[in-house]
Amino acid sequence: MLIPIILSVITVLSVVFALKKKRPFLLAVPFIALFGVALAKIIMVPMPFWETVQFIFNLRG
Repeated sequence: MLIPIILSVITVLSVVFALKKKRPFLLAVPFIALFGVALAKIIMVPMPFWETVQFIFNLRG
């Protein structure tokens, strides 16, 4: 429950600062944070990293 709250706060702050400072690259911060959380969750799986990634992408079909 804590991760969605943190990501929401990061998103709101990112949008506010992007509009206030007129820096559009700050809008990429929430995407980078989300990628970091996803990467951390993948790393926590007790399998080798590459096998985990292959398993995730094999779930499509």
